[in-house]
Amino acid sequence: MPQNKPPKKPTGTASPDRRRELLDTAARVFAAQGYNATTVRKIADEAGMLAGSLYYHFDSKESMLDEILSTFLGELWEGYNAVLAAGLGPRETIEALVTESFREIDRHRDAVAIYQRESRHLALQPRFGYLADSQEKFEKAWLGTLERGVADRVFRADLDIRLTYRFVRDTVWVAASWYRPQGRHSPEEIARQYLSMVLDGIAVRD
Repeated sequence: MPQNKPPKKPTGTASPDRRRELLDTAARVFAAQGYNATTVRKIADEAGMLAGSLYYHFDSKESMLDEILSTFLGELWEGYNAVLAAGLGPRETIEALVTESFREIDRHRDAVAIYQRESRHLALQPRFGYLADSQEKFEKAWLGTLERGVADRVFRADLDIRLTYRFVRDTVWVAASWYRPQGRHSPEEIARQYLSMVLDGIAVRD
């Protein structure tokens, strides 16, 4: 998934809360309808304003998408980098990365859905080149941790590292399709349940 890219500055003088509210509305519509199928008018309708008024805050729907994704990825990497710099063992690192992932799904569920649907083709555009950089960094972090776990005999020697990475990645991030904030379980509780299922299958047995 992600490198950090600072959000573009607003074109208007709206309050930060109003700007965030408009981006949340756009993210919800993009996630539900897809980026290409979403018009500025649709976002404006959902926000309860005229389409022309939306241009006071953002110069295009592309700018809105850029800010939604870069904000999500920036926060994700802030958490991931803290985990990777903490000097944890391989299993503890995996646990912390999974937990941080669920926290980001909780904070940015719509952005995660957009990322999953749109990132492959968006990454081909110069403006969104940071998506490919982030994905490469993401893969390196997870594969490196799994490889370290095998080398340290924390994970099974016969573990297929890349297959395991893909399984854990997809198992975690697909949760954005059903997760609802303020639901029955907290992000941390869901992470614990996922980890108990995943790690008991790859950890060395005593």
